[in-house]
Amino acid sequence: MKKIGIIGSGIAAKTLGSGFIKHGYEVMLSSRDTSKLSDWKANAGMHAFVGSFSEAAKFGDIIVLTVRGSSAAEAIEIAGPQYLNGKTVIDTTNPLADAPPENGVLNYFTDINESLMERLQERFPEIHFIKAFNSVGNVSMVNPSYKDGKPTMFICGNNENAKKDVTEILEMFDWDICDCGKVEAARAIEPLCMLWCIPGFLRNQWTHAFKLIKA
Repeated sequence: MKKIGIIGSGIAAKTLGSGFIKHGYEVMLSSRDTSKLSDWKANAGMHAFVGSFSEAAKFGDIIVLTVRGSSAAEAIEIAGPQYLNGKTVIDTTNPLADAPPENGVLNYFTDINESLMERLQERFPEIHFIKAFNSVGNVSMVNPSYKDGKPTMFICGNNENAKKDVTEILEMFDWDICDCGKVEAARAIEPLCMLWCIPGFLRNQWTHAFKLIKA
């Protein structure tokens, strides 16, 4: 049975963790305070585990990074990069700034010619980062149901074997996949979160997803 280590303990972490368990994986969620994960563990079943960031990094064959973007590098350092080197790390993070949205538009601490994932990949070159799950709401991350068919998950990353890992997961979770290429494509994928959030901030619409229409 494959093991998933999730660095994070928020709603996205819990949603993805439960989704992986539903599909037959063992999952460890992690936090600096594991007591706040006791309810999730109790409800998720015998294949659910909790631990520290480092324990999750060691546990997982595949890792999911689900912390706040501004804390992403610190979380990896705490987990121990040596336990992540050579592993597929699904990077769900966005470079959200502390400033509030302006007319529904989020502020990022990166600019158009740099992404958070590029920063992480440069700092931790032996980790196989793949960007995914950063531009959809928690309720739609696992096996989303839309009347117009499967929504599209945009991914990117430098390692082809890691992309195969993530593609297998996304297909299992009923997503159409658009491979956007190498790490630089995160410059375009990360701002999709801005676009996704605008209907939410302006009209309280939070259940939509993107779909790439192919000729």
